[in-house]
Amino acid sequence: MIQKRIACTAASVLLLAALTACGSMPAATTANSIPDIPAPAQVSLPAASTALLVLDINTAVCQPNPACMSTVPAVAALIAKARAANVPVLYSTTVSPSGPPLTLAQVAPQAGEPVVSTRANKFTGTNLEELLKQKKAETLVIVGSAANGAVMYTSFHANTRGFTVVVAEDGISSPTPINTVLARYQLLNQPGFINAANTPLADKKVTLSRGDLITFK
Repeated sequence: MIQKRIACTAASVLLLAALTACGSMPAATTANSIPDIPAPAQVSLPAASTALLVLDINTAVCQPNPACMSTVPAVAALIAKARAANVPVLYSTTVSPSGPPLTLAQVAPQAGEPVVSTRANKFTGTNLEELLKQKKAETLVIVGSAANGAVMYTSFHANTRGFTVVVAEDGISSPTPINTVLARYQLLNQPGFINAANTPLADKKVTLSRGDLITFK
């Protein structure tokens, strides 16, 4: 009986391997792989009701992380595009016993551009929502680091508060690349706010885009 069970188990393993090799088994049955993430979408946003959030591109989070530093030119270009269209730019930085770390000079706020300081969710313990309402913002463009921290949690909270969100992929990062991939997937698959097909500007959900695909009108 024992030998029969061993033989059956071995046969089952061989059959599974053969089916997988021949493409008869879906990938999800053989590995916990991340599904394909849709390509970034082109979006055109009304300047009068859009705000750009630049999250934690600072000396503590970004400067020590090469992946984050590589996004700085794209973030700077998007900031310049927003300012040229009179789109409000708002910033966040992290908390530290020695005081809030400074935003990197290449993307630093100009006079009158507000900065909030808190942990990952930039709505928590700050007046960010009030500032956005003052700016009459309905759609938020978000860049920053970490992708699986400030970007993901702030985007989710924004959706719960009725904002539509666009995340520029070339402006997000994390020290561990897989965390950025997971964040991109999660941003489109947040429970209650799913936009798995990355439909451009899905209402009160997240759209993944890219700096050069974002225009203001």
